[in-house]
This record gives sequence, structure tokens and C-alpha cells, in this order.
Amino acid sequence: MKVIVVGCTHAGTAAVDQILKDHPGTEVTVYERDDNISFLSCGIALYLGRRVKKLEDMFYADPETLEKLGAKVCMKHDVLKIDAKNKKIMCENLETHDVFEDTYDKLIMTTGSYVQVPPIVGIDNSKILMCKSYAQAKAIYETAKKNKHIAIVGAGYIGVELAESYANTDHEVTLIQSNNQVLNHYLDPEMSDNVVDLLKEHGVNVFLNEHVNGFSGDDQVVIETSKEDHKADLVIVCTGFIANTDLLRGQVDMDRHGAIIINDYVQTSDPDIYAAGDACTVNFNPTGKSSYMPLATNAIRQGALAGINIFGNIQKYMGTQATSGMELFGYTVASTGLTLTNALEHEFNADAVVYHDYYRPDYMPTTEMLTIRLVYDKDTRKILGAQFFSKHEVAQSANTISVCIQNNNTIDDLSFIDMLFQPNYDNPFNYLNLVGQMAVDKERERK
Repeated sequence: MKVIVVGCTHAGTAAVDQILKDHPGTEVTVYERDDNISFLSCGIALYLGRRVKKLEDMFYADPETLEKLGAKVCMKHDVLKIDAKNKKIMCENLETHDVFEDTYDKLIMTTGSYVQVPPIVGIDNSKILMCKSYAQAKAIYETAKKNKHIAIVGAGYIGVELAESYANTDHEVTLIQSNNQVLNHYLDPEMSDNVVDLLKEHGVNVFLNEHVNGFSGDDQVVIETSKEDHKADLVIVCTGFIANTDLLRGQVDMDRHGAIIINDYVQTSDPDIYAAGDACTVNFNPTGKSSYMPLATNAIRQGALAGINIFGNIQKYMGTQATSGMELFGYTVASTGLTLTNALEHEFNADAVVYHDYYRPDYMPTTEMLTIRLVYDKDTRKILGAQFFSKHEVAQSANTISVCIQNNNTIDDLSFIDMLFQPNYDNPFNYLNLVGQMAVDKERERK
């Protein structure tokens, strides 16, 4: 079989590795227009915050590794056109500018995403930077050395993590968000308030409900918003990602945002084309619907499954709960599944309970306060999502709830699910049991 992989970050790397591990004789060709592969953009904040010394450590694979497995890796090669009907691609060598054709039996589309650049006046100012790729991270690092006041537009995961990194490196930081909260895809407003308070405690100037209308200025950038103007030496735009799928537009089914729609075997509407990572949708288990959620965890799993399923419908994609987490000024912020806000928007008869107590007995020498917000369906009693905030490491609890959502567990299941008890770690009933019991009690009182 002749397989072409277009794009090679997380999903592409995982696909190539899986194909050649299972079927070492397969002819695999990778076309990547950049000069590097497998860059972990989630490590940019660690590098900018000087917790990771070398940005190059954020690569977990290289072209030579894939070549040793047996792949033909064509770096700095841009795919110009895909002819799905005839199974051909047109490609340009960006160094020699030679243009040529290649053919495939199976195509794996792992072209990722690019930073959403809002159509704002002045966005082309040299002091306004984007944040995703290795080259962009290097530019941000070098530019920030010479600039004291950094403004970040967008308060999703990357924006909030960058705000922490710069606050920890003696920069003045301004964080501007058009929504009425931060991390709105992952947290409800009440949990977002905890994050905002934490940012402010560490000197970050947070401005919510401010839509950026334009940029101006020379020595300093003036950020013109719907409420007021802000000034900064450097602006970093973190306003989300767009699926990079123009090559297949009109040839496979896509959602309204341009993300490729996949089935249970990460296969597109063209049976010989598979898609993985930021280029495609995910099967979002809490709603049972396709959704666009560009996360590295999704990309790696989908990429590996593409590598398996090009040889037949072998292993189903289990879907995702979009489980994620971050460390923020010594606290863990984590979430999985739906927020209550999103659950109600999807017309669930949903509710939430909040557990706020110490994670282990107060007779222990130390303990930390823990906040858990559990979202559930009042009709089916199924768990829909959860959010966590604590100095105690609770990211793995988000993973546990993720499995509960995956398995359609109810609040009744969570109340008595078997968990260890040891005073170093928890109370006789683990805090996940206790938040489940709170939900059960709330529904009992409702009746």
C-alpha cells in the first residue's frame, strides 16, 4: 500500500509511527512544509516562563526518527493541490521550487490548524505576534526580552498560560478577553472567577467583556477596545485556531467551520482519505455530536487510529471528553466534559453541585482546599462534566471523571465507586465520592 501523510505535527507523527510499527513494509511518504515536526505548542508558556531552558526540548520526534522507521520524509514541501477523485497530489519543493505530482492508495490529512487572525485594523503591526508554532515561539521570546509591558488578546488556555509566564518573569501583563469570563470553553463563570482572582493577585491586569476593535501607535501599541484603550510594548494574539483544510474543500464533508468530519474510524466521506488532529472534528461524548476541539491529546489518538484503520475498520475511535488541565501560580485548574453553561445551551436538563472542602483530614500536618464543580443531567442522572481548582494536584481526578463520562456513569455510580482511603491522600469517602453524594442529595431534596 502507498500512503501519503500531509502535515506532520502530533497527528501525522502518530500515524506514521503506527503504520510502520504494525506494517513495516508500507510505502509511507510524508509531506511537511515546515522545517520541523512534532512541536509541542503547549510547552511555549513553560519556555517563556523559563521553566524549560531549551525550546528545542519541545520536539518529541524528528524527521530522522521517522526515516529510520522506513518513511520517506519530505520536509519543506508544500502540497498545493489534492485531487481526491484521481488520488493525486501536486507538491512544491520550497527550496528548489520544483513542482511535481505524486499518487496514493490512502491519504491521511493531518494539516493541523492555524491561528485565527481577526480582521482588525492595524493587526499587521510588527509588534503584534501570534502564538502556536516553533518559529512564532522563538519570535515571542526574543521580542519579549526588549519589551516590559505585554498585552495578550484572548483568555483561552494559551492566553492564560502566557499571562502567568510573563507575570513570573517581571513583565507587566494585560489580559484582554471579549467574553465575560476566562477559559469559557472549559469553566463555568464561578470557577473562572477563581482563575481571574488568582491572575489579579499576581499582578495581571484582566479586562473582560472588551472586544478589540483595532490597533494603532508606533513606539507603543494602542489596543482599541469596545470600552477603552490600552497601551503595551508588545501584543500577543491568542484568539483561537482554524482548521487548515482548504486542500480538501468540496471533496470531503466538512462542518460549518471548515473542519473535516470523520466517522468512528477517523475516515472522511471519501473512504480512501482519513483525517486526524486539528484538521478535523472530534466525536464529543457528552453530547454525542461532532465538535471542533483542537487539542494535542485528540490529535495523537486520532493519528494513531488513522494509522491502524487505513488497513480496514479495525479499531473504533472512542471519542473525547476534551479533558484538559494547567498549573497556574501553584494551583491546578482542570476540566472535563461540559460546563453547566454549555450543557444548558445543548438543551440538557442539567444542574451542578460544588464541593468545597479540604482534600484530606484536617488532623494531617498540612492540607489544601479543593473546589470541584460537578455537572450532571437531572433526567438521566448521567455525569456530564466537572471542573477542579486547588493547590493540591487534582488533574488525575479530571481523568477519572473523564472515564466516568466515557462509560455513561451516573451520579449514583460516582457516589459509591471504589476509591482508596489513606489519610495522606483523602478521607474515607474520596472527594469524588462526596461530590457525587452531594448531587444525589440535591436530587433527593428536589423530589
